[in-house]
Amino acid sequence: MHVTPTSLERTSDTEIVIRRTFRAPAAVVFDAWTKPEYVRRWWAPVSRGVTLVVCEAELRVGGAYRYVMARGGEERIGFSGKYLEIERPTRLVYTQGFDPMPNADAIVTVSFTELAGVTSLVAHERYPSKQALEGAIGAGMEAGMRETFELLAELVESMGD
Repeated sequence: MHVTPTSLERTSDTEIVIRRTFRAPAAVVFDAWTKPEYVRRWWAPVSRGVTLVVCEAELRVGGAYRYVMARGGEERIGFSGKYLEIERPTRLVYTQGFDPMPNADAIVTVSFTELAGVTSLVAHERYPSKQALEGAIGAGMEAGMRETFELLAELVESMGD
């Protein structure tokens, strides 16, 4: 398996698929994706002056997470959800809500497939409506996600050192 950059593909009116490979074992990528001490280091697009000011997660089926980004100390945007399935280090399913869009939670299914120390991450995001998906994309999700995945790649590669 070779390392590939982040890709985002809209597969229907309500679904997107995000793909990326990382030079790190699946367990490392899974932990970086789920543990607050690691999420704090990659989840906010720092080039836009954004920081992660809240990062809480109770990684268990039925457990909740909450991430809040801030810009300039004032503008705050929160994300939260519940864990539905956890199969460390190969699969994670959770809901994802975006504060500015109530009642538009996505169901996110992430697979982590490792081959020879390289992990392929595939995230399927299914939104309840076309408008919810368009709202997420319109909020700058794609550019922010590409930057944060670069930060995630740097983090997981350094975790193996």
